[in-house]
Amino acid sequence: MTVGTCYVVATEQRAQVRANFQRDADKVTRDTEVRLQTYFDMLLSIKGMYALGDGVDRAGFNRFIRELKLDRRYPGFQAIQFVRVVPEERLAAFTESVRRDTSVDPRGYPEFHIHPASRRPLHYVIEYTEPLKGNENAFGLDLAALPPHLKSLELARDSGDIVATERITLVQDNSGEPGFVARAPVFRNGLPLHTAEQRAGALVGFVAIVFRVNTLMREVIDAPLLEHLHVRIEDSGYGGAALPPSGDKLLYDSDGKADAIAPARLLPLELMSLKVLPVGHRRWLLRFHGHEGSRYGSSSLPVLLIGVAGFIISALIAALLVSGRRLTDTKHQMERSLAELERQKSNVEQARSDLASVVQTLKQAQTNLVTSEKMAALGALVAGVAHELNTPIGNSLLTASALSDMVREFERRLATDGGLKRSALEAHLGEARKACDIMNTSLTRAADLITSFKQVAVDQASGQRRTFALEDVVRDTLATYATQLRRRVCEVAVDVPGDLEFDSYPGSLSQVLSNLIGNALLHGFDGRDCGAISIRARRGGADTVILEFRDDGVGMTSATLHKVFDPFFTTKLGQGGSGLGMNIVYNIVTGVLRGTIGVEAEPGKGTCVTLELPVNPPQ
Repeated sequence: MTVGTCYVVATEQRAQVRANFQRDADKVTRDTEVRLQTYFDMLLSIKGMYALGDGVDRAGFNRFIRELKLDRRYPGFQAIQFVRVVPEERLAAFTESVRRDTSVDPRGYPEFHIHPASRRPLHYVIEYTEPLKGNENAFGLDLAALPPHLKSLELARDSGDIVATERITLVQDNSGEPGFVARAPVFRNGLPLHTAEQRAGALVGFVAIVFRVNTLMREVIDAPLLEHLHVRIEDSGYGGAALPPSGDKLLYDSDGKADAIAPARLLPLELMSLKVLPVGHRRWLLRFHGHEGSRYGSSSLPVLLIGVAGFIISALIAALLVSGRRLTDTKHQMERSLAELERQKSNVEQARSDLASVVQTLKQAQTNLVTSEKMAALGALVAGVAHELNTPIGNSLLTASALSDMVREFERRLATDGGLKRSALEAHLGEARKACDIMNTSLTRAADLITSFKQVAVDQASGQRRTFALEDVVRDTLATYATQLRRRVCEVAVDVPGDLEFDSYPGSLSQVLSNLIGNALLHGFDGRDCGAISIRARRGGADTVILEFRDDGVGMTSATLHKVFDPFFTTKLGQGGSGLGMNIVYNIVTGVLRGTIGVEAEPGKGTCVTLELPVNPPQ
């Protein structure tokens, strides 16, 4: 029995080590994803500058980048660039115009030339790069002559999304460290962009961020953690299956071996993990290996204590058997045996007291671990709030600054020219209207995010409680989505008996249904022309109702299903998903409505969400 107990305790210790390692791997993956999304949101804000007008010159681009204070706020990048689309017949005139451009440098750029030299219908030339110092080799680089860059440019042009390159060696970096470039296409204002052909015809150029991966990961991973955790990042291509490890796919190695194919030393098999991270239409594979040591090591003290206690108990039993045998001898031997028994009893009590102290110590350690995990979750929520609000509020601030500059320019022209043409006035009003639309959209987004964050911590005292029919709440909620459902050609089947009445919170239940419908439209029917939703309800018992929400969409993988209720987890990173919808649903169902929720899904077979709700939940 003692051996079995020691084995169970040792097994539990190993399981705890694996859990700690997995938590560290998840944190590094999540922090990398959040950091990249921050940079991609900043890239979209630079793209938004071009929405104010097609005529963004070098001076305007330079001033916009300086106002962002990127070297202090976003230290993980190498350069911010604008890539211009130049037809072959305009190449000479374009080169001459750049050389004579004195808007930033009074001397112009007399040494500017396009390299490498080639002849092709279209050239993709790096026209602006900030900062220019240290990036001179990239100034004038023709990306159309470089196949890895050309492939990512054409994918970004055709999709209209942010697209990342494969691992490249930066021309402006002499260290040879791995790098990559993320680019977003810029289209001419006022033209249709519904098809790939229309986007190709309206293309003006690309805004880009150049990264050194080692610098980026130094921002993400705490240096002390790398003493215990080995991290490798490999690029597996544009949405393809995982490829065998190779030096030309390796983006990052925490041991500093940028061209290594395997870790420097063998590690325990149970301390290995593989994570997949989508980055600009590409897939990054994050491989984690844990080192044996203080962070992932196990203590032998509990096992030793249990072994000692078992030995003591076994010795006591043997002593009692010997004492019982001596009782049959003489009275004197019996008295001696009784005295020995009392002494052994005292030892047993002391051993029991020692064991109780050990158990209390273990319980206190468990409580401390739970508290630490709660504080870590709170830190992740605070970081998420700051990250999500930074982009819309920053966009509003930048747009307001640009609008102020336009008003001052309009006042100057009105004062110096003595009057303005109608066309100039209409142009100014159009630009002001566009800036106002951008600020309205950004601030509305910020307000929606704040509302969502308030809903994450569900206030159990909020909301109006009343008696209502479940059928009425379902149909009222569907009515608010009637336009969106018709636009997506989505059929809805409702099977809710009219006699299902609740004394609960109809507003909270409507919020749950709204989030489930929104998730189906955004994720379930992504890439599909039509879909079907069914909402059914039945009694589950005397005081409960089973509500089933089902769609025939694309479903979910087991990895996605495992994290569906996690805050800030979304498969639509950078495409409108905040990662809070299902987390809000879980908190409302379990916190306010006092019910339970379950999700079943398979890839290509749709998703089914089942709610079990009490008809009269406690206050």
